[in-house]
Amino acid sequence: MAGNLTNFLMKMTSKKNTLAAGLAAFLFFVFAIGEAAAQSYVQDMKRQSARSDKLTGGAIEKTALAPGDGNLKITVNVPSFQMTLWQNGKEVKTYPIGVGLKDYPIYIGLREASAVIWNPVWIPPDSDWVHASKKVKAGEIILPTDPRNPLGKMKIPLGYGYLIHQAKGAGDLGSLVSHGCVRVMQADLYDLANKIIAARELDVTKEQIAEARGTKETLVAELEPIIPVEITYDTLVVEAGKLRIYPDVYERKTNTAENLRAELKSSGVAATNLDDATLNKMLARAAGKKQFVVSVKNIEAGKALTGGQTLAVVAPSAPASAVRNVVQKRKISR
Repeated sequence: MAGNLTNFLMKMTSKKNTLAAGLAAFLFFVFAIGEAAAQSYVQDMKRQSARSDKLTGGAIEKTALAPGDGNLKITVNVPSFQMTLWQNGKEVKTYPIGVGLKDYPIYIGLREASAVIWNPVWIPPDSDWVHASKKVKAGEIILPTDPRNPLGKMKIPLGYGYLIHQAKGAGDLGSLVSHGCVRVMQADLYDLANKIIAARELDVTKEQIAEARGTKETLVAELEPIIPVEITYDTLVVEAGKLRIYPDVYERKTNTAENLRAELKSSGVAATNLDDATLNKMLARAAGKKQFVVSVKNIEAGKALTGGQTLAVVAPSAPASAVRNVVQKRKISR
């Protein structure tokens, strides 16, 4: 099609038909942009989870954060509802998250974290869900003191309106809950911010942070250079010697027998003994908020189904009362 448009453009130009030539040029430009966007989408959808054995060599090296070393990266794998902070390619910490609704999915691809902002303002986007709201208007500045502000105590802008911001509660984790943003529990956001500040040695004092936490005063820490953020949609991952099948939460038809067989083959897993019926049964166990996990050893031993287990994608957090009871028991035992 690009070739046809080019020929059309040349013909119109040779006839000195300025208007037609301009139209042809415009159509060619639109097509080129659309084609580039489509290619980018396909490439982004093929991005592997940062935890894949194909990228880590079979083991993820973990590390405590090294203050003053600003080589950071954040990765998000949507179907696993995990966000990880990396330093020099090593895992510092992984946090459970909530992500965008099916109708308002989170962006898949590369983004940039440009700042850490405590008590952020919120400017509702020019979107249909905002227009349908009776509480806010697109472009309105919603202050951090306003109860209509949904961002909580902190946001990390990722560009084009996408954010990492505070979750409403533990129920957000492992769920499709936002309008394209990443939701994180407040304690985890504070932890992430502290690690970024320490690694980048940002000009923000403990006193300023304490005041921001205790008040509604906005505090901004710019990130220069930015922190790269990679967002993937990888439902089939061989990680640390285990196959993890995550639910296809956006229904993008990633969980097929063909794709699963290809993932196992590309990960060096001998799975010729698995027929499509078995693969489909494995895939069917990853549904709702459940993942199916089985070791590579069990797959190769012919125990792909019997040797696996169905687990929650995000492990439920212990109730606060249970945590208090554990702490009290520890104090008594001392």
